Amino acid sequence: MAQGRFREDLYYRLNVFPITVPALRERADDIRLLVEYLVRRFAQAAGKKIDQIDARTLELLTAYDWPGNVRELQNVIERSVILTDGATFSIDEAWLRRNAGPRPPIAGDGERQKIEAALAASKGRVSGPRGAAILLGIPRQTLESRTRALRINKHQFKLV
Repeated sequence: MAQGRFREDLYYRLNVFPITVPALRERADDIRLLVEYLVRRFAQAAGKKIDQIDARTLELLTAYDWPGNVRELQNVIERSVILTDGATFSIDEAWLRRNAGPRPPIAGDGERQKIEAALAASKGRVSGPRGAAILLGIPRQTLESRTRALRINKHQFKLV
């Protein structure tokens, strides 16, 4: 309100009963329950049968500090459910490495070769735990736009 970005009258309309909710990092005991619920929910929506959660995955999710709170947890779970092929839920550990430091950019003279090598190593898979984007250390969307710009046919690597 002091910065003029929120109307004072609206604040008082909404502030009937203030509720303080601690951050997810302060409720590590809740993470297992939330993961189980979200996996079940997203698996059902995707038409998948996921009946186990990898123990290492639960350790990783519980140890992470969740700067994006429950919304970030939801996104990680949904992304992983979409990419899961079997009945056991697991995540890519790299998705939680926000303090790993910046990775070297792929742009430059050898950009095409780096992208093609990563696509060959991942058998044409762009995203997911074993995808080329993870190998290159860039977001999936960036890799998709670079392959379009460089006119790289990612499907040709599925046969390799």
